[in-house]
Amino acid sequence: MHRVYKYVLPEVEKELVKLRLMAQRIPDQELRNQALSSMDSKKFHCQGGSVYAAASLEHRHVLIPLIVALQTISDYLDNLCDRSTSLDPDDFRLLHQSMLDAVNPEAQLQDYYALRSEKEDGGYLHHLVRICQLQVALLPSYGSVQQQVTELVTLYGDLQVYKHIRKDLREEHLLAWWSRHCSDYPNLQWNEFAAAAGSTLGMFMLFLAATEDRLSKEDAAAIRNIYFPHVCGLHILLDYLIDQAEDQAGGDLNFCNYYDNEGLLVERLGTIVNRAREDVKQLPASRFHRLIIEGLLALYLSDPKVRHQADVRDVSRRLMKNSPLTRMFFLINSIWIRKQQA
Repeated sequence: MHRVYKYVLPEVEKELVKLRLMAQRIPDQELRNQALSSMDSKKFHCQGGSVYAAASLEHRHVLIPLIVALQTISDYLDNLCDRSTSLDPDDFRLLHQSMLDAVNPEAQLQDYYALRSEKEDGGYLHHLVRICQLQVALLPSYGSVQQQVTELVTLYGDLQVYKHIRKDLREEHLLAWWSRHCSDYPNLQWNEFAAAAGSTLGMFMLFLAATEDRLSKEDAAAIRNIYFPHVCGLHILLDYLIDQAEDQAGGDLNFCNYYDNEGLLVERLGTIVNRAREDVKQLPASRFHRLIIEGLLALYLSDPKVRHQADVRDVSRRLMKNSPLTRMFFLINSIWIRKQQA
């Protein structure tokens, strides 16, 4: 936490200030609004993701700009799709091609807005993609992790396409997508796989791993499998848990609503938490990754949204029962950080 407060959070803030200045100059009003809104409401995504830089401070000058830029693309596109003037899956697919290009240092920039009416972003999205390309090229072992990163980004893009198309088609397409992957994840339900696909943590962990010299492709595949699906799934299910009221009001799909009752929701979340804890034991710095898991629980369950939703408050209490001291420490820190931002 000393590293996070002294180095990571101040440098994340510097990156976001630069990006905000560029976002404020976006000519198209809708694109500008969504870019600024994503920074205002989802800043903690960049802060949380950049915690991985605390594990390799000597590479933070690469990891922090990379994580902030990729997470900003993710949040910006999520806003564009969530409140979109379009329901065109090809439009959503082309927008998310920017994330695939961002993790490929050899990729050519494209017109990612070609299939929508709002186009003039003043070079904002191209700038974010280029930051990512330049930074991944500086990672010593990026060649070993690139395939795994690309696969996770592909799953992320698939999810964003299927969850934002016409409401009457969403479940049909998500279930068809799950049918192509279910044999690889026999212990998951379809909504849990979809949630895991929506996380960027596996990508960030692979960026961290790529700071090592001579990381093998076999090690990269093992790291991906340790993070995906349980650590990634926990991350996004917690996000959906606290957003249930907001998603219901906005008519948005929420993966926590696919459990038959609150008891089953708590049981499945508890199972995924325990599987995530077991999975990260295989990593050399397993204590760091265990802290990531406890930090996720604390960060999301301390969110002010929890207080205003009775069922979510009840689920949170049950998940925090017999909470270890580390999680209580992160809970207090999460509340303190939010107060500083208020």
